[in-house]
Amino acid sequence: MQATTRTSIGIIIVLIACAVAASAPALAPYDPTKSSVFFLQEPSRAHLFGTDELGRDILSRVIYGTRTSLLIGAGAAFLAALLGAPVGLIAGYYGGKVDLLAVQAIDLFIALPGLVLALIITVMVGPSLQNLVVVLGFVMWPVVARLVRGQTLLVREQPYIEAAVAAGGSSSWIICRHVWPNILRTVAAQFAITVSFAIITSASLSFLGLGIPPPTPDWGSMVRSGFDVLAINPLLSFAPGAAIALVVLGFYLIGSSIE
Repeated sequence: MQATTRTSIGIIIVLIACAVAASAPALAPYDPTKSSVFFLQEPSRAHLFGTDELGRDILSRVIYGTRTSLLIGAGAAFLAALLGAPVGLIAGYYGGKVDLLAVQAIDLFIALPGLVLALIITVMVGPSLQNLVVVLGFVMWPVVARLVRGQTLLVREQPYIEAAVAAGGSSSWIICRHVWPNILRTVAAQFAITVSFAIITSASLSFLGLGIPPPTPDWGSMVRSGFDVLAINPLLSFAPGAAIALVVLGFYLIGSSIE
């Protein structure tokens, strides 16, 4: 598949997801947190995806869950870039002891599995939307920092950087004017991939019971709640699971297509 095709497919998926999240009150046929006596109903005209164990409409919860997942994914990716990009720029440009200390810190975090580290920190701080954003951003900043450092090392050796130094430009000016614009495309690609990683990691934490507390719609917790009733209504797990896979695929296609 060509890069332009992958990018187009990814953009379409992400735009649809954003549109669904923005217009959730208009699209959702029911209140996603309102219970009813129609427990575990099969798909019907009244409930296209059926209902869950508390009688809540599954379709409405999947639609509103788009908001939650996009907020967590974008928020965590932004925080990871906010923390990791400056570290990578400073380490890659200045080198020496600064680079050595930064690389050791980055390697220390990367050596720990991201999901395990997020699991441990979430247990300590407690599950909530804000905490998930902070935890996932903190877990993923070393990946951004390592990428930015590597790109900065390449750009630093270019002739135009040497010319800027010879012209008397300050380090901060060179970084902001010449280094950062030339690595921004790569950082944007990593941002999209980080969003996809944050979405699937937050869903994993929710599946383990450490996600957003109920009754807020969350795809990961929906997959877990339907796990025990697959024989009654498999859409309780399959619908949010398919939504996770589709949105993650969309962001990944965008990120992997940016060169």
